[in-house]
Amino acid sequence: MSRVPILVILGSTGTGKSRLGIELALKYSGEIISADSMQVYKGLDIITAKVTQEEQSMVPHHMINLVDPLMNYCVVDFKKKALPIINDLVARRKMPIIVGGTNYYIESLLWQILVEDPKASGNLMNRHDGRAFEDSEIECEKETKNKHKDEATVLTADEGSRLIPKEQEKKEEEEEEELFVASKPMEHEDSNESNEVLYRKLSEIDPKRARYLHPNNRRKIIRSLEVFIKHGTTHSEILEHQRNAGGSGLGGPLRFPNSLILWLQCDREVLNERLDRRVDSMVEAGLVQELLDFHERYNEQRINENSLPDYTKGIFQSIGFKEFHNYLILPKDERNSKKGEDLLKQGINDLKLVTKRYAKRQIRWIMNRFLKRRDRQLPPIYSLDCTNVEEWNSKVLEPAMAIIDANIKGDAPIQKSLNEDVQCWKSTDSSNEVTHWCETCEKVLIGEGQFKSHINGARHKRMKRKREKSEDLPIDRRIKILNN
Repeated sequence: MSRVPILVILGSTGTGKSRLGIELALKYSGEIISADSMQVYKGLDIITAKVTQEEQSMVPHHMINLVDPLMNYCVVDFKKKALPIINDLVARRKMPIIVGGTNYYIESLLWQILVEDPKASGNLMNRHDGRAFEDSEIECEKETKNKHKDEATVLTADEGSRLIPKEQEKKEEEEEEELFVASKPMEHEDSNESNEVLYRKLSEIDPKRARYLHPNNRRKIIRSLEVFIKHGTTHSEILEHQRNAGGSGLGGPLRFPNSLILWLQCDREVLNERLDRRVDSMVEAGLVQELLDFHERYNEQRINENSLPDYTKGIFQSIGFKEFHNYLILPKDERNSKKGEDLLKQGINDLKLVTKRYAKRQIRWIMNRFLKRRDRQLPPIYSLDCTNVEEWNSKVLEPAMAIIDANIKGDAPIQKSLNEDVQCWKSTDSSNEVTHWCETCEKVLIGEGQFKSHINGARHKRMKRKREKSEDLPIDRRIKILNN
């Protein structure tokens, strides 16, 4: 078996992933697969932080500048194109180096996704080889809702120029629990049926799955109903197959056993300063003119016809169009006015804000879906400190080469992997947590931890006292007490 590893370079935007990828590709005769959901689009090289033509000439780069800027492109499109490239490189004993910040693109390559269109493989319940649900067309994420999860060096328009409210943060975290959703609109998505009715349907079809979902989690309930409709088997049975095949609640087993991950980490304050400088450099390199030119070519007509631009399709999901929208739509003679200058400055500040916020979200994704998953097959993950660029060789490049050299020889690297002792990480496998009903508060809670926290909380104790106090009172007074 070839000892050529599948190398993945993780890290938030601005940590030097592209630099390390090129250096290692030159050292080990490797080629780079860009895992960036915006760099697959042609154009807008500055805002998507593509490597330069000179850098691309140094090392072969794949998955850059593939599709028209207005096309919708999903994770399955990426996977179908990138996997043959990786397999070909391994066959030629070339090291595939996967570089990018779109972490769910990276996940689609590293792990088998065990859901498949039944037409492709017959009766999926008769398959027990661990690939029974592999390579599904239904695994495309819905571009209009989920593309905002994980852009690489750029951010989605949906984030806007304001701080994300707590409710939006919670929604995003919940969406990250399910990486892939149906490529077509789900039958029940526009249903007028209440959450209660939908949950009752799921309880009848797949009671085991229903026990793991909150009755008001409409999105996941619909997802599980659609799995049964599309595949003729329940969602809980699919999840059980995934686990039996060595997978987890997030998907199947590792696709490439000989893979390893290098995680570039940077001190938070240093990274924030670096990201601000990066935005300033983009502006100096012509970011604003790039946006104006692209806006005039692709967006003006749509704005005139539809009143509002569509920031949910293609490369328009990247930041810039939303953050700089008010500046971009100004008449040319107003762009140099005080109003134009103020709007431009606001756009730059918003770009800095969402870039730093996105870097934080990238780190959270790595922690939650890589390090904190005890139930998931994981490649070894090694941390490299890129805080001080003056120490790049000693802190990043040389340790990376030592890890790779040991892997190629079949030896254990001197540096320990972060996930060597999984017990030190708190598990985040919410797919194993069942629902609990609080009779006192008439509330559903997910997981033992949440339930215990609720039972010991002030709100539950207050409601319990109210109920005890009202037990012997007439019904009208009892209702009054409970509602206060």
